[in-house]
Amino acid sequence: MLEALRTEVLKANLELVRRGLVIYTFGNASGVSREHGLAVIKPSGVPYDRMTAADMVITDLEGRVVEGGLKPSTDVATHVLLYRAFPSIGGVVHSHSRYATAWAQARREIPCFGTTHADYFHGAIPVTGELTPGEIESDYEANTGVAIIRRMEGIDPLKCPAVLVAGHGPFCWGASVGDAAHNAVIVEELAVLAMHTLAINPAAVPISDALRDKHHFRKHGPKATYGQR
Repeated sequence: MLEALRTEVLKANLELVRRGLVIYTFGNASGVSREHGLAVIKPSGVPYDRMTAADMVITDLEGRVVEGGLKPSTDVATHVLLYRAFPSIGGVVHSHSRYATAWAQARREIPCFGTTHADYFHGAIPVTGELTPGEIESDYEANTGVAIIRRMEGIDPLKCPAVLVAGHGPFCWGASVGDAAHNAVIVEELAVLAMHTLAINPAAVPISDALRDKHHFRKHGPKATYGQR
C-alpha cells in the first residue's frame, strides 16, 4: 500500500542524513495521502543506514498503525495533528539540527536579518510557547502539535513552513514531504547565518520591510519573477 509515498518518505528521511541535520536515529519525516486519509512515517529507533521503503509505517490520521511491522516514530501524534490542522500540507519533518535546535532551546525566534532569510520566510521563524507540566505529562507528542498549531494561528502554513518548538527543536512542513525536507535544510542554514550575524554584531536588527518584501515576493506570490517560466 502507498508504495510511491513510502519511497518518497524514505528519500526525505535520507536527505536529512545527507544534509547533516540528524545523527544516529534522531529526527523523522512523514508524508500524507489525502486521497486515502493515511500518513507514512519513519519507524521509531531504526538506524537510517538500515531503513528501506518497506520499513516505513502507515498510520491513519489519528496515528493508529494501518500497515507495517515496526512501531512508528514517537512523534507520530504531532505529525498527524498537523495534517489534520493544516489541510494544505503534504509532508512534515522534525530534526534536531544543531543551530535551529539551539535557537529553540534559547526560546528565541530566528530574526530575518538578511535577504537570504527573506527569500524563504516573510519575517522571523516563530517559536512556540513552552508546554506546561500537565501538557508534558499527559499527551506530550499531541500537545507538542497543539503548541505548534496555537503559534501558527492566523498564519498560512505554506507561507511560513516551519516553527521552533521551545526547548525541543524545529518542525518543518511543505506541500510534499520532499518540500518539507528542503525547508528543514533551509531553516538550519538560516539558523547558522543568524547565529553568526549576532556573533559579529550583537546589536544587529532585522532588515527593512522594503528589502524583506522585495526579496520575498520575487520568489513567492502572483508577481514572483524568480526562475524560469
